[in-house]
Amino acid sequence: MNVYKTFPIEAARSLPNLPDGHPCKNVHGHSFKITITVCGDVDEHTGFVLDFSDIDAAFKPIHDQIDHSYLNKIDGLDNPSSENLCKWIWAELIPSLPGLSQIEIKETDSTGCIYKGE
Repeated sequence: MNVYKTFPIEAARSLPNLPDGHPCKNVHGHSFKITITVCGDVDEHTGFVLDFSDIDAAFKPIHDQIDHSYLNKIDGLDNPSSENLCKWIWAELIPSLPGLSQIEIKETDSTGCIYKGE
C-alpha cells in the first residue's frame, strides 16, 4: 500500500542551461507542492504503513534547506529543474525513509514531474 504526504515549498531558481530569451533562464519563483510517497505493508498492530510524522521527520531537514531559498545556491542544484530537484530530494531522503517509492513535484496546478528512483 502507498501512503503520501504533500509539503508546500516556496523557492526561487534560474535554469542556466536554457537558451537566452527563455523566461525560465531568469530568476523566478514557484509555490512547489512536493509529495513524498512510501510503499509498505500495513502493520497489523498500528494499522499504519508508516506514521505520517515519520515522513515529516525525514523531510524536515530538506524542507528547512530548500523552503524560501534560492535553489541554485544549494550544493548539487546548480541546474534546479523540477526533474533535477526530484532526483536530489530522492538522494537526500532515501537513507532515512525506507520504503520511499515516489517523489512528485508540482510547479503549478498543471505541470510537474514524478521520480521513482530509476
